[in-house]
Amino acid sequence: MEMSEAGRRLIDGRFELIGPLGAGGMGTVWRARDIALHREVALKEVRPPDPATAAALPELPVQLRERAIREARALARLAHPNVVTIHHIVEPAPGTDGHPWIVMELLKGGSLHDRLAAGPMPLPEVLRLGLDVLSALRAAHEEGILHRDVKPANVLLRPDGSAVLTDFGIAALHGATALTSTGVLIGSPEYIAPERCRGEEGLTASDLWSLGMLLYVAAEGTHPLRRATSLATVVAVLDEPIPAPVRSGPLGPVLERLLVRDPAARPDGAELEALLRGASAALGTPGAAGAAAAPAAGAGLYGPPPTVSDARPFTPGGGSPYAATAPVPPASARPRTRTALIGALLALALTGGVVGLVQALPDGRSSGSDAKGAAPATPAAATPAGITPSTPRAATPKPQGSAAAAKGSLLAPDKVRTVVEAFKQKTGTTAFVEMTVYEGYVLASIPTAPGADTFDRYEYRDGQVTNDGPGGTVKKDEPLIDMATVKWDALPGLLERAQQELGVDKPTSRYVIVEPWLFDATASMRPYLTDEYGRGGYVYADTQGNVKKVYRS
Repeated sequence: MEMSEAGRRLIDGRFELIGPLGAGGMGTVWRARDIALHREVALKEVRPPDPATAAALPELPVQLRERAIREARALARLAHPNVVTIHHIVEPAPGTDGHPWIVMELLKGGSLHDRLAAGPMPLPEVLRLGLDVLSALRAAHEEGILHRDVKPANVLLRPDGSAVLTDFGIAALHGATALTSTGVLIGSPEYIAPERCRGEEGLTASDLWSLGMLLYVAAEGTHPLRRATSLATVVAVLDEPIPAPVRSGPLGPVLERLLVRDPAARPDGAELEALLRGASAALGTPGAAGAAAAPAAGAGLYGPPPTVSDARPFTPGGGSPYAATAPVPPASARPRTRTALIGALLALALTGGVVGLVQALPDGRSSGSDAKGAAPATPAAATPAGITPSTPRAATPKPQGSAAAAKGSLLAPDKVRTVVEAFKQKTGTTAFVEMTVYEGYVLASIPTAPGADTFDRYEYRDGQVTNDGPGGTVKKDEPLIDMATVKWDALPGLLERAQQELGVDKPTSRYVIVEPWLFDATASMRPYLTDEYGRGGYVYADTQGNVKKVYRS
């Protein structure tokens, strides 16, 4: 082992290791000094720090070596102010047991992950952050690169407040050989896009979902879909409602446009930039990515958060006091995810529940950050072949859940029966594919005709039923559920039991789903409760109110 004159380890005869900045499951990042150029740099040592991991996965060192080279080449193609700069790569000699080192710029502002440990950011800073990271992603997408792991730990901050995207170690490059093991979910569960959980890759829209979730967390100070385990989080990402943002001001409508489960309904990079700049204009702050650091937020900036009774559902076009810069399209069907959910569960089970196995730094600080302290528990240009842009269409997914129980809630037996009758008057049937009852509105999937194998999505709100358009095809192995025969009188008791057994004293989200059960397609009724910290779960019962099991998230 080569040593420097100061007695420190020397890499490639040039880079003197000073101390570790952070470590994860697949590597360590070091603060180092380039003794040739007399400057500090960050060195990413790409190897599993746990020998047991390498022993259990003998092919892993080769994969990591290839990934390191791929990451270096990806970053070298992205000469962009919001992408970390790579200086050099140290490759092991052929036939040796060495491992690669990536030499990159050292950023001294810490990571977004560390910043968010102190709480939500002022809204002007969130908007600037969004524009910075979006600019980096658009540059990557133009080069045929998907990041696939946009999260706070992979966003570094310069002292001037600008954001830099890093850690392209699991990026997908057009034309590169796939290096992931079959069945392994690549990415961080809390920020992975739902379509990627279903096995759909190659979409620029997936990176934008991750950015949207990052901005939600930065503005709201909480993750809306974080659950107790990685598996529970993946399930939530696939199908659970996203609570209404209450601190996001004019960013709220942008999040509503972005955090939709149909990737084709999300704005593309160019449209998202316009939306973010429009939100900045509505706030009265600079909207440019390079704008000076914004003042701290306070009640006078965008007003205090609304009370629970005032919080509106996370619904596109739902009457926000802040107007988005582009028209909000009408609501449409949410994709049915039951089959895909089973696939995700099986994939995770087969891989031992490993999520993000190939991440270089899955939960700690990212490459290039010199921030200290432990991490908390958790366009317009032509698109290269192999990378599919998201193309907006006149559709958004299902509106999301109300923030809390309110006066006149539809979660009452007589109210639900009134809704079912209203749907019957509109469609001529009470046999539905599924139905979800929220506090203030109801969504239903109803066959287009008796015996039809297609269904439309309907919404009941303020006494009116509207057809939101095509929803999909009826599954042959899932019988329709006659909503008129459901024992709605059991609903209050189920909600009460859920509140007691889940320990959710002050639920901020309550709703009930009636649909075929995940594993055997029998008709089920599932009341869900969560609080502002994401704690909660649901009661699984049959449609007569007989409880089968209580699931905690």
